[in-house]
Amino acid sequence: MDGLLTLLGDHTVQNVVLGAIFLGVTSGVLGSFAVLRQQSLLGDTLAHAALPGVCLGFLVAGGRELGFILAGALVTAVLAALLMLVLTRRSRLKTDAGLGTALGFSFAVGVVLLTYIQNTGDAAQGGLDSFLFGQAAATLRSDLWIMGGIMVAALALVAAFWKEFKLVTFDPLYAGATGLPVTLLDVVLTTMIALAVVVGLQMVGVVLMASMVIAPAVAARQWVSKLEHMVVAAAGVGVVAGTSGALISALVANLATGPVIVLTASALVLVSILAAPGRGLLWEQLARWRARRTLRGRQVLTTLYELSAEHRDPHYPAERGTLNTFHGLDTRAALARLERRGLVQRVRHMPDEGPHWELTAAGREEARRTLAQLGAAEA
Repeated sequence: MDGLLTLLGDHTVQNVVLGAIFLGVTSGVLGSFAVLRQQSLLGDTLAHAALPGVCLGFLVAGGRELGFILAGALVTAVLAALLMLVLTRRSRLKTDAGLGTALGFSFAVGVVLLTYIQNTGDAAQGGLDSFLFGQAAATLRSDLWIMGGIMVAALALVAAFWKEFKLVTFDPLYAGATGLPVTLLDVVLTTMIALAVVVGLQMVGVVLMASMVIAPAVAARQWVSKLEHMVVAAAGVGVVAGTSGALISALVANLATGPVIVLTASALVLVSILAAPGRGLLWEQLARWRARRTLRGRQVLTTLYELSAEHRDPHYPAERGTLNTFHGLDTRAALARLERRGLVQRVRHMPDEGPHWELTAAGREEARRTLAQLGAAEA
C-alpha cells in the first residue's frame, strides 16, 4: 500500500493516470454510440486516419506541439469519416467497404508523410514516431488541459443532444421522418468519435486506439440494456482499464503503457463476455444445463403418466430400467429430483426386480399440465 501511495505521488505517474482517466471516459461514452450503430470499424478507420493529421500538425508547428498535432489529427480523421459517409451514401458501397477504403487511403497518406518527415531528421527529436504506439510517459500537465478540454466538450455535446443522438442511433428512419437532420447528426456523432480517437493518441497511439474506442463499450453492453446505463458503465470500464494499465506499467519495469491499457480493457471485455448475468457465456451454459435438467424431468414425468394411462392404473409402478431403456439414458438423477419435489415416489414391487416408481397426486396434476402446454404449443 505504501509503495502504491509513493507511486501515485510521482509527478509523471500522476500525469499518466489523469490522462488515462480522460481517455477512458471519452472513449467509453462516445464508443457506445459506435458499437450500437454497428460501426465498430469506425474507430479503427479514424485512428489510422489521424496519422496524416499528426504529421501535418508536426509540419505546421515545426515540432511536437500537442495542440497542433491533435488539431491536425482531428481534421484528417473527420475528413476520412466524411469520405466514408459520401462513399456509402452516394454509391453502392456498404459501410464496411467505405470504412475500409477510407482507412487504407488515409493511412497510406500518413505513412508517406511520416516517411518524408523522418528523412528530414526531425522526427526523432520531436518524438513524432511515438504517436504510432503512444508514449504515455511524455504526457505533460499542459497536455492534460487539452485532453481534459476535449473530454468536457464531448460530454457537453452528448448531454446537449442526448435525445437526438439516441433516436438517430436506434431508429434513423423515424428520426428523419420527424424532421431531424439525420445527416448532420451523423456527421456530429462521427466527429465526436474522432475526438475520442484524438484524446488517446498520446496515451495509446494510432495503432491501438481503435481498441480503446470499442472495448469499454463492448464490455458495458454485456452488463446493461439501456443506453443511459451503457454510457456510464462504458466510461467506468474505460477509467478502470486506463488507471489499472497505467499503474501496472509503472509498477513493472519496461512495460509500455498504451499496450498494457489495451490489454487491461481486453481482459475486462473477456470477463464481461464470460460472466455478465443474463448475457455471459457461462450464464448461457448454466441456463442450457438447467433447461436440460428440467426437460429430462418433464419427459420422465409424462412417460410415467402415459404408462399409467395406458394400463388404466393411476398408481402403475414403472421400473427404472424400463424408463432408462425408453429414454436411452440413466433416469436416476431425474427421478431423484422429481421425488424431492413430491411428484413421484418409490414403491416396493416384486423382490427380484429393480426399483419401481409411481406418480403422486401432485405428479399426475403436473404431468397433465405439462401435456396440455405441449398440446397448446403444437396447436
